[in-house]
Amino acid sequence: MLFKRISLPVSALTALIIGLGLAACTTTPITPPAPQTAQPAPQPGTPTVPSVPPGANLRATTFAALPGWNSDDLRQALPAFLTSCSTLARKSDWKEPCAVAAGLDGNNGDAIRLFFQSFFTPYQVINADGTDNGLVTGYYEPLLKGARKRGGPYQTPIYRAPDDLITVDLVSIYPELKGLRLRGRLVGNKVLPYPSRAELDKSGVLAGKEILWVDDPIDAFFLQVQGSGRVQLNDGSSIVRVAYADQNGYPYKSIGRYLVDKGELTLAQASAQGIKAWLAANPGRQQELLNANPSYVFFKEEKVLDPNVGPKGAQGVPLTPLRSIAVDPQFVPLGTPVFLATTQPNNNAPLQQLMVAQDTGGAIKGAVRADFFWGFGNEAGDKAGKMKQRGMMWLLLPKLAAAR
Repeated sequence: MLFKRISLPVSALTALIIGLGLAACTTTPITPPAPQTAQPAPQPGTPTVPSVPPGANLRATTFAALPGWNSDDLRQALPAFLTSCSTLARKSDWKEPCAVAAGLDGNNGDAIRLFFQSFFTPYQVINADGTDNGLVTGYYEPLLKGARKRGGPYQTPIYRAPDDLITVDLVSIYPELKGLRLRGRLVGNKVLPYPSRAELDKSGVLAGKEILWVDDPIDAFFLQVQGSGRVQLNDGSSIVRVAYADQNGYPYKSIGRYLVDKGELTLAQASAQGIKAWLAANPGRQQELLNANPSYVFFKEEKVLDPNVGPKGAQGVPLTPLRSIAVDPQFVPLGTPVFLATTQPNNNAPLQQLMVAQDTGGAIKGAVRADFFWGFGNEAGDKAGKMKQRGMMWLLLPKLAAAR
């Protein structure tokens, strides 16, 4: 398939983009690079090309084929991309695009659009079964009420990672397992599974590992689902962040799906709001429902240096509200710009904009699968809880240096 690129020398192109953005330019068709498959590790000093995870099925296309590309305000996406460049720029195929992006006028939408069109090729993500759409959910950073000591309404603990939790990374032996880790505990000379949620709650083995105590066990559970949050302490002024530290190794199981399978809720009712309403009406079954998810998340405390900046995602950089997504890194490399075409929560209004893959999640599995980060607070939580849309995704990968 053919696509178009700017037919200018790199130096001239860079100067043009950093200067005044142009609405149109001369183009010449070229043949795009074929999607990459798993390759042996390059020798030191060997130039690299845009890499695609093993198993990813990508279809090269054009920016004109991206629904809503020309109407997206890319001024809002550039800061998220620049944040990812703090780590991406160490890779040879990202070094030049990141350097050019750092010199852009963040208020010049035309120049930003020209930059992405000049330095990247869009590839539509295709599922293993050949379909081009998948599930798009939402997440956010909640605010909980808590205290540093147990007492009064503050009876639900938030735990740090236990000392006996070990992580086994097999990628050096089995490269195809990149992104997958085994977690457990060492008993004698054997690595055994770490206790499940039900076992942890029943055994009390986490006693003494409390970071904070909060006033609502349901909020504490959903904090684990979201992966991070903020806690308003009972001193009346302090707000701290509890960020993801580790997990007990069990796969995430949706409690919404559990209720649907039990005939307690319909699929349309199984939102965060619907689940909380069901729990309020069935308090005696609270532990049964929570234990349906054996996964247990541990946290670490961090300062909130800037209330407008989100928590760090799996890429190790802060998330940008409305522009960061969680993905399955087996199909989408972290840090990659991703054009997402979906709809607003609970309606058909288009939501078509450039995102950056900066996070992962236990429930985010598959090629065309994304979790949209709505930001912090109740409004973000309302949208995230209702979001269960269909969508399509396009990766923006750097063009080969030889093709420019």
